Amino acid sequence: MGLFGKKKKENKDNDTTKIFVNDKPITKDGVRGSQEEQPNMSGWDAIIAEFERVYPGQKEPKRYGTLIPWRLGGPNPLDGTSIYDGGDYWHFVTFGLTELYDKESEDKEWSGYGMEFTFKLKKGCYDAENEEEEFRCICSNLDSIAKLTFDKGELFLPNEYVYTGQTHGMDRFKKSKLTGFITMYDPTVNTLDTPNGKVEFVEFIGVTDSELKAIIDKKIRVKELQEKLGTDVTDYKRDSVI
Repeated sequence: MGLFGKKKKENKDNDTTKIFVNDKPITKDGVRGSQEEQPNMSGWDAIIAEFERVYPGQKEPKRYGTLIPWRLGGPNPLDGTSIYDGGDYWHFVTFGLTELYDKESEDKEWSGYGMEFTFKLKKGCYDAENEEEEFRCICSNLDSIAKLTFDKGELFLPNEYVYTGQTHGMDRFKKSKLTGFITMYDPTVNTLDTPNGKVEFVEFIGVTDSELKAIIDKKIRVKELQEKLGTDVTDYKRDSVI
């Protein structure tokens, strides 16, 4: 299917499941290479501009990048992840599921897979002394989900759930009751029309095993669970609402 091959799928309102396996944390690195090495970063710059609109003044968010990108034979699909300070939470955004540099795909409407992932983590719901490890763990989880897209062409849409089957928490030290995710369009940022095509932001929200099983058993819909949670910010310390 090529680097950005897609599996065509309707954006239905039905709940859909995906499964991922956690991978090793990606390594911390600076932003991508110099301007001379990569003169065209229009797709990347468009994402940065949108997040700087939401978080003015944050020119240097925390950044985690891959040493060898997927396109050059590296193991991690994402070129990197940035983390912005949302006040009460940290706002993660991926770079790599869309065409960050030159236009490569023949699809003129969408940039790459047409989506980047976001995640919001509540401050104070983890051990502050191990914040770096928690951030790396989240980046690793997002990278693992992205690998499903690169390997199988799976497009993640809103109102889906990611069931892992694990009983331990998704946090670094596996203490949380949250074991999987539900998805929605990130309400904080806008859909972008970049030089390489349209980009949507799909947000992942941490949920418990019992909440996921309630969705699977059709006792509750993803949208209903979103409303019941009352927030799109993931809190590792919260109890199940089901």
